Amino acid sequence: MREQGTGNREQVASVLLPPSAFRLSVAASPPRRLAAFVGRLARNRLALVGAVIVVLFVVMSLFAPWLAPRDPNRQIATDALQGPSLRYPFGTDNLGRDSLSRVIFGARVSLFVGLTSMALAAMIGVPLGLVAGYYGSWFDSLAMRAMDTLLAFPALLLAIFIVAVLGPSLTNAILAVGIIYIPAFARVTRANVLSLREKEFVEAERCLGASDGRVMARTVLPNCLSPLVVQFSLGVGYAMLVEAGLSFLGLGVQPPTPAWGQMVGLARNFITLAPWLITFPGVAIFLAVLAFNFLGDGLREATDPRLRGQRLAAGKGGRA
Repeated sequence: MREQGTGNREQVASVLLPPSAFRLSVAASPPRRLAAFVGRLARNRLALVGAVIVVLFVVMSLFAPWLAPRDPNRQIATDALQGPSLRYPFGTDNLGRDSLSRVIFGARVSLFVGLTSMALAAMIGVPLGLVAGYYGSWFDSLAMRAMDTLLAFPALLLAIFIVAVLGPSLTNAILAVGIIYIPAFARVTRANVLSLREKEFVEAERCLGASDGRVMARTVLPNCLSPLVVQFSLGVGYAMLVEAGLSFLGLGVQPPTPAWGQMVGLARNFITLAPWLITFPGVAIFLAVLAFNFLGDGLREATDPRLRGQRLAAGKGGRA
């Protein structure tokens, strides 16, 4: 019986998969695929710039206690509203706190909110889109109508409503940002599952007796990872922007914890007297969001063969 089952598996695989697929799966080892992916990503200059900026912000947030010249919450009343100088490269705020130290520590909050909120959105949206796309029927309609309802609200207004109901805090800001990005992951996952569930390799898994859960987890989901990674990278930048908006309004991170949006909100009262207070955290927000957008576009091009083909064709046309 075991030999007969093995023979059936080989027959199904030989019918649904070409012989070259077995050679390619052996030859294209994970290290080689990873090296090829990194090489494609490195050829995109904007993606490379974005990756460098992201790494710099990550290093800055991880080593903030050693990189910051001073305690970000230390108040020196005699040094209030000092302009940029050798002693205070980014100047000081109205309480005499070092703006450079606060910008460095603010990177921790922005990156933490961006990464954790996207992780929360992915943990809910990906399984929802996977099940809805695979089974379809009434659950698909119900889930997508719920996602459409969330998308009908402007992202920032919905986040403000959630935080206003739950109360202003870092945890509630993460929860609010995560909720508003659940539809993005659910819809991306569902769209890819709809195109994959009728493919030959998925049918082969079913013919071999695999359960629906195994097919979704071992076959369908891995083939959806590329667009989901791109969505995650792009979403981190937008999540940081939403968090900055919440902190600007006083609904995000609460003082004295430094956050870029909070620093911009506090500096608006001194915009004419001390413009550096709003300039440096604003530039940090701009660079972080721009870097994640560049990185996301580069990941999309590196994982999509159609976009790579269009880029190569455009390059050949320009040289001609």
